Amino acid sequence: MRDSDLDAVMAIEQRAYPFPWTRGIFRDCLKAGYPAWVLTEHQLVIGYGILSVAADEAHILNVCVSPERQGRGHGRYLLRALVNSARDLRAGRVFLEVRPSNLGAICLYHSEGFNEIGRRPRYYPARDGREDALVMAIELFFDEMA
Repeated sequence: MRDSDLDAVMAIEQRAYPFPWTRGIFRDCLKAGYPAWVLTEHQLVIGYGILSVAADEAHILNVCVSPERQGRGHGRYLLRALVNSARDLRAGRVFLEVRPSNLGAICLYHSEGFNEIGRRPRYYPARDGREDALVMAIELFFDEMA
């Protein structure tokens, strides 16, 4: 992901979420040097993902596919790319937060080996106040011979 991708990323973010990230949040992630990618189809941005890595832990900050392209495996592809990047950067564990109401994402994360490890009360803005976040994690293992 580059600054020049942010118009396309923001268009998806605003369609996908009732409480989207701001352009400034994306720009700050890029300035911080966080690994960030866009997924393209026919040269159009259809999804994106951002990862933060510190010490031996990684945190998936945002992973999103355009609502019109969801349900076609693109989210799984992005999630696997983020996890593989975390592994390449020698992270031992990857964390993420997800709304309990986002059942599709929760099913995806479970199917990729993430487990619920906790809950952050009132983490997300919601129409009627705040919504908790489920905290999920996956342990990454390395080939000792590598």
